[in-house]
Amino acid sequence: MPPKKLKILFVSSEVFPFVKTGGLADVSSALPQMLSELGHEVRIVIPKYGAVDERKFKIHEIVRLKDLQMKIGDKDVIYSLKSCFLPGPRVRVQIYFLENQEYFGSRNGLYSDPNTGKDYPDNDERFILLNRSVMELIIKLGWIPDIIHLNDWQCGLVPAYLKTIYKDQEGFDQFKTLFTIHNIAYQGEFNQTSFAKTGLPKELESASKGILVDGKVNFLKSGLMFSDVINTVSKTYAKEITTKSEYSGSLKDTLSKRKDSVYGIINGIDTKVWNPEKDKQIPKNYSLKNIENKVENKRELAERFGFTFDENIPIISLISRLYDSKGFDIVQKGFNDLLKLDCQIILLGTGDKKYHSFFEKMAAKYPQKFACYLGFNDELAHLIEAGSDMFLMPSQYEPCGLNQMYSLVYGTVPIVRETGGLADTVIKYNEKTEEGNGFVFKKYDSDEMIKELKRAIKLFEDKKNWQKIMKTGMKSDFSWVVSAKQYIELYKTILTTE
Repeated sequence: MPPKKLKILFVSSEVFPFVKTGGLADVSSALPQMLSELGHEVRIVIPKYGAVDERKFKIHEIVRLKDLQMKIGDKDVIYSLKSCFLPGPRVRVQIYFLENQEYFGSRNGLYSDPNTGKDYPDNDERFILLNRSVMELIIKLGWIPDIIHLNDWQCGLVPAYLKTIYKDQEGFDQFKTLFTIHNIAYQGEFNQTSFAKTGLPKELESASKGILVDGKVNFLKSGLMFSDVINTVSKTYAKEITTKSEYSGSLKDTLSKRKDSVYGIINGIDTKVWNPEKDKQIPKNYSLKNIENKVENKRELAERFGFTFDENIPIISLISRLYDSKGFDIVQKGFNDLLKLDCQIILLGTGDKKYHSFFEKMAAKYPQKFACYLGFNDELAHLIEAGSDMFLMPSQYEPCGLNQMYSLVYGTVPIVRETGGLADTVIKYNEKTEEGNGFVFKKYDSDEMIKELKRAIKLFEDKKNWQKIMKTGMKSDFSWVVSAKQYIELYKTILTTE
C-alpha cells in the first residue's frame, strides 16, 4: 500500500511567480501548494533563469549541491542547485533552482531569444542538464520520493534515464514517474546529433525502440515511452491525442500503444483570484445571491469601449491569443455574419499580425458593434469576464482551457467548440430538459459557430431561462482542491500497479 503521506518531486521548466510564459507556470505553482495543503511533502525542481530575482525570493546555496559536475557530450558542465520556498499563504513548498550561468543565468528568455523569437540552439543541452540534475539531486540529498511528477517535453528524458543508466542506483527502484502533457504541439525536437549528448544507451537511438521521430531526437517521445503513467489536462484531450493523428501527429503510434496508461485530469483555477464575490478588479461584486449586480459590470464594460449600454443586447467577448489554433480563422471567416447578429462584441488578445490588422480595421469600421484591445491587460480581463453576457471560445484544439471556467463561475455563459477541456467543462444547454451550462458546436466551421451563437442570442431573450443557465455555471467547482485530490488518487494508482 502507498504511504498516506506521499513524497512528490515535481519537475517543471517554469513556476509562477518566478518565471512564466503560459499556463504551465500557474499549474506548477498551484498544484504543489494544494498537494502540500492536503498533507503531502512536495519539492520542486526548476531552472534558475536570468529573470529569477535571487534577493527577492531569498534563494540560498546548499553546500552539498554546490559546484557539481556533469558531462554533456564532450563538454564538462559545472552547476549548482540552490533553494528557497515557494511564496504561498499557508504552506512551505521547497524549490530547488538549477543554476548554470551559461545555459540559464545569462538568458533573457526561457526557451527562445526575445529579440529574434527563435529557439535557443542549445535547448537540447540546457534541458539535458535539467533532466540529469534531477537524478543527482536525489542521490546527493538521499531524499527518495514516491512519485516524480514531470511536465512537458523539457522533463521528458527523466523516465528514460531512470529506466536505463540510473536503473541500478540504490533506492531508484522505489519511486514511479508520472508524465503530464500540457500541450502536445510542443515536443522538444532536435537533430539526431543531439542523441550523443544525452548519454543514453545507443539502442535508444532509433525510431522503433527509441526516442527518435522522423529522424530527430524527440524529448516528448522519451517521456511517453518510459514514464510509468501519462496524463494530460482533460479527459477529452487524453482521448483525442491517443486516437486522432490530427492531434498527436507522428506520436500517435507511441500514444496509442500506451492508451491504457493515459489519464485526463482537468486543471483547476485560482479561486482566490477568479471569484466574482471577492474580485477586487471589478466595479461591483456579485454572487448567486445577488446575481442582478452583474449588470453594473456590463454597464462599466460597455462605457469603457464606447458602446451604447443596453441590458437587452448581449455583449459577447473573446480573451485569447490570436492564432489559428484558437479558432481565429473561423472567427475571421464568419465575421460579417457575426456583425449582423443583435449583439456587441469585445476582444482582448495578442498574436498573429494578420489578426491584429484585421481586428483594428473592423473596430474602426463598426465602432458601435465591435471593439478590441490588442495586448494583455489583467484588470480588463477581469472586467470582461464580469461584464460580458457570453464568452466565445471556438478553439481548433484546447488541451484544458481556463477562460471557459472563469466564465462559468462569473455567470458569463460560454459558447465553445467541442474539443479538449472545453468539451469536459461546458455542457450544451438543452431547451427541452432545461439542463446545461453553455453552448457547444462540434464541427470546426464558421457556419456552425454562427448557428450556435444565434441559438444563444435567441435564448438570451428569455431572461428566466438565461438566469438558470448562468446559475448552473456559477455553481461549478473548478478549485484546485478537486484536481489535486484526483492527482493524489492517480499517484496512489501508479504506486499500487506493477
